[in-house]
Amino acid sequence: MKVAVIGDPDFTLGFRLVGIRDVYEVSSDEEIVKAVEDVLNRDDIGVVVIKYDDLKKLPYTLRREIDARVTPTFVAVGGVGAVEEIREKIRRAIGVDLWK
Repeated sequence: MKVAVIGDPDFTLGFRLVGIRDVYEVSSDEEIVKAVEDVLNRDDIGVVVIKYDDLKKLPYTLRREIDARVTPTFVAVGGVGAVEEIREKIRRAIGVDLWK
């Protein structure tokens, strides 16, 4: 399984430098949606790295689809709410809030 990265050129540059080839450079909300839809339609992508703020720009129905899928796993990076979102995903997955 491959890793894909979705984001603006500044965000994706570091990932390109470490050899990730499946990079979607986006500059608008519409491009973010299209890139996410493209990634969801690929069978070879196992992990998607995206900025937390960009993930929150997705329509509610698309975010629900991402949450319901096993693969690819979306990893939201940066942003104040990213830690809380990870906390909530862990709580839903195992039924325990590890931060308490």
